[in-house]
Amino acid sequence: MKFYEKSVPSLDKPLMIAAMPDMGNVGGIVIDFINRHTNACSFRIARTAYPDYVINDNGNIHTPQEEWIYRHSEGLITFGGTGAQPRDGSELHSMCHDVIEIARRHSAAFIYTVGGFHTEKPISSPRTLIAATTQDLTEQIRKAGFESHRGVSIIRGFNGIILGYAKAANIRGLGLYGELNDPSRPQYGAAKSIIRTLERLTYRKFGDTSRLDTLSQQHRKDRS
Repeated sequence: MKFYEKSVPSLDKPLMIAAMPDMGNVGGIVIDFINRHTNACSFRIARTAYPDYVINDNGNIHTPQEEWIYRHSEGLITFGGTGAQPRDGSELHSMCHDVIEIARRHSAAFIYTVGGFHTEKPISSPRTLIAATTQDLTEQIRKAGFESHRGVSIIRGFNGIILGYAKAANIRGLGLYGELNDPSRPQYGAAKSIIRTLERLTYRKFGDTSRLDTLSQQHRKDRS
């Protein structure tokens, strides 16, 4: 993994939201939504050094340039968004390490990650379940009226591993995971639930989510 610095933003103890596409592309949808509605500006780029495929364009072979972008707006750093997660484990961990280093550089007050939570139960209105890096933080979240996951489960990929890196670095972190039934389709309802929960947790408004409702309805019609 290679990293390129475009600029160094002036930020003091920002929040950090870092997530990548996962089941239902929930992480990608949420990050892209926040970037659009906060007019976030890019300042750092991560690029894979070893793509595991090439593109055949009408018989002409092109090497892809996969990249992931850090952006900033007032009091906020985001990382990730739509695309794909690194398929090489060493690059995934290199990326997590870099996110933590950027958080430290700017004295980030908190790291949030977001993603999907697959359940077989019928869902009328997706809930957001929260996982925290410490037991004390879990108890605080529950006392504040938020729902946290109970029981034992495995969270794979960037949207889980980054919390392990945050915990090791003694940076407080929360993972917000929206319920979904069909991991193969974009889950706009789960993304909306996460955005609303983020707004409650951070005391920030990220924007009008009505388009997510429209997209969710369209996808339900496509399935019927």
